[in-house]
Amino acid sequence: MYRRRRRAYFVLMGVCLVLFVSAWAFVRLWSMPAAIAMCVVAMVIPPVAAMVGNRKGPEDRWWDEPGGQEQRQQQPPPRDAKTGKDGGTTGATGDPESDAWWDELDGRKRRG
Repeated sequence: MYRRRRRAYFVLMGVCLVLFVSAWAFVRLWSMPAAIAMCVVAMVIPPVAAMVGNRKGPEDRWWDEPGGQEQRQQQPPPRDAKTGKDGGTTGATGDPESDAWWDELDGRKRRG
């Protein structure tokens, strides 16, 4: 899913660039209103591309947090930026679900 979203994002941004460049490189020579219209369309594409690139897919499981707001406010211990380890622990928080979550985010265990 990540690859598809990333590809869609880059395609949309590529279309945006092509519209801008072609509008002012050669379309303006034939029709100034058409060039302006192309730029207006290109102006709308980046926010749409950001929404497409960041939308949640059906296989994005690490966003699914069971429970309510109380669980979302509980955060794992802070991680040291240099070593990547939990603050004062050996890398395990004691909660298997949280450990799996951190491992997936850190890229230690790839999902198949």
